[in-house]
Amino acid sequence: MRGRKSSLVVTPSPQERQVLEFRLRCTTTPLGLARRCQAILAVADGLSLVGAARRVGLTDKHVRKWVRRFLARRIEGLNDRPGRGRKPAFSPLGGPARRQDRL
Repeated sequence: MRGRKSSLVVTPSPQERQVLEFRLRCTTTPLGLARRCQAILAVADGLSLVGAARRVGLTDKHVRKWVRRFLARRIEGLNDRPGRGRKPAFSPLGGPARRQDRL
Protein backbone atom coordinates (compact mmCIF):
# COMPACT_ATOMS: atom_id res chain seq x y z
CA MET A 1 0.00 0.00 0.00
CA ARG A 2 1.31 3.42 -0.93
CA GLY A 3 1.23 6.57 1.18
CA ARG A 4 1.25 7.20 4.87
CA LYS A 5 -0.44 4.91 7.34
CA SER A 6 -3.16 6.62 9.32
CA SER A 7 -3.15 6.48 13.10
CA LEU A 8 -6.97 6.52 13.09
CA VAL A 9 -8.23 2.99 13.70
CA VAL A 10 -11.98 2.41 13.58
CA THR A 11 -13.35 -0.66 15.33
CA PRO A 12 -17.13 -0.39 15.66
CA SER A 13 -18.93 -2.67 18.07
CA PRO A 14 -21.35 -5.22 16.57
CA GLN A 15 -24.30 -3.01 17.55
CA GLU A 16 -22.71 0.07 15.95
CA ARG A 17 -21.93 -1.88 12.77
CA GLN A 18 -25.54 -3.04 12.67
CA VAL A 19 -26.80 0.56 13.03
CA LEU A 20 -24.42 1.81 10.30
CA GLU A 21 -25.47 -0.95 7.89
CA PHE A 22 -29.15 -0.32 8.68
CA ARG A 23 -28.75 3.37 7.87
CA LEU A 24 -27.16 2.43 4.55
CA ARG A 25 -30.08 0.15 3.65
CA CYS A 26 -32.79 2.55 4.80
CA THR A 27 -34.31 4.51 1.91
CA THR A 28 -35.13 7.56 4.05
CA THR A 29 -31.56 8.17 5.23
CA PRO A 30 -30.19 11.48 3.90
CA LEU A 31 -27.42 11.06 1.32
CA GLY A 32 -24.79 12.82 3.43
CA LEU A 33 -25.41 10.56 6.42
CA ALA A 34 -25.35 7.48 4.19
CA ARG A 35 -21.98 8.52 2.76
CA ARG A 36 -20.59 9.03 6.24
CA CYS A 37 -21.77 5.59 7.34
CA GLN A 38 -20.29 4.01 4.22
CA ALA A 39 -16.97 5.79 4.81
CA ILE A 40 -16.81 4.64 8.44
CA LEU A 41 -17.55 1.05 7.42
CA ALA A 42 -14.91 1.19 4.67
CA VAL A 43 -12.25 2.41 7.09
CA ALA A 44 -13.34 -0.22 9.62
CA ASP A 45 -12.94 -2.91 6.94
CA GLY A 46 -9.30 -1.91 6.45
CA LEU A 47 -9.38 0.62 3.61
CA SER A 48 -7.17 3.66 3.91
CA LEU A 49 -8.71 7.09 4.29
CA VAL A 50 -7.94 7.86 0.65
CA GLY A 51 -9.41 4.53 -0.52
CA ALA A 52 -12.55 5.07 1.51
CA ALA A 53 -12.85 8.61 0.15
CA ARG A 54 -12.62 7.37 -3.43
CA ARG A 55 -15.23 4.67 -2.80
CA VAL A 56 -17.68 7.06 -1.16
CA GLY A 57 -17.11 10.14 -3.32
CA LEU A 58 -15.68 12.44 -0.65
CA THR A 59 -12.25 13.94 -0.12
CA ASP A 60 -9.80 12.34 2.27
CA LYS A 61 -10.01 15.51 4.39
CA HIS A 62 -13.74 14.97 4.94
CA VAL A 63 -13.35 11.26 5.63
CA ARG A 64 -10.70 12.07 8.23
CA LYS A 65 -13.07 14.59 9.84
CA TRP A 66 -15.93 12.09 10.06
CA VAL A 67 -13.67 9.33 11.36
CA ARG A 68 -12.45 11.65 14.12
CA ARG A 69 -16.01 12.60 15.01
CA PHE A 70 -17.00 8.92 15.05
CA LEU A 71 -14.10 8.08 17.35
CA ALA A 72 -14.99 10.96 19.67
CA ARG A 73 -18.79 10.64 19.81
CA ARG A 74 -19.49 7.27 18.12
CA ILE A 75 -22.83 7.09 16.19
CA GLU A 76 -24.05 10.51 17.39
CA GLY A 77 -20.94 12.12 15.90
CA LEU A 78 -22.10 11.33 12.37
CA ASN A 79 -25.16 13.58 12.61
CA ASP A 80 -25.02 17.17 11.41
CA ARG A 81 -24.33 19.70 14.11
CA PRO A 82 -27.16 22.12 14.90
CA GLY A 83 -27.02 25.66 13.64
CA ARG A 84 -26.30 24.95 9.99
CA GLY A 85 -28.08 26.88 7.30
CA ARG A 86 -30.05 30.06 7.19
CA LYS A 87 -32.02 31.03 10.25
CA PRO A 88 -35.80 31.15 9.74
CA ALA A 89 -37.31 34.55 8.97
CA PHE A 90 -40.66 33.66 10.56
CA SER A 91 -41.38 31.81 13.75
CA PRO A 92 -42.61 28.25 13.12
CA LEU A 93 -45.08 28.76 15.98
CA GLY A 94 -46.76 31.69 14.24
CA GLY A 95 -45.18 34.37 16.40
CA PRO A 96 -43.98 37.73 15.16
CA ALA A 97 -41.44 37.83 12.37
CA ARG A 98 -37.92 39.07 12.90
CA ARG A 99 -37.58 42.84 12.49
CA GLN A 100 -41.37 43.19 12.48
CA ASP A 101 -41.02 46.70 13.87
CA ARG A 102 -39.41 47.88 10.62
CA LEU A 103 -42.46 47.12 8.51
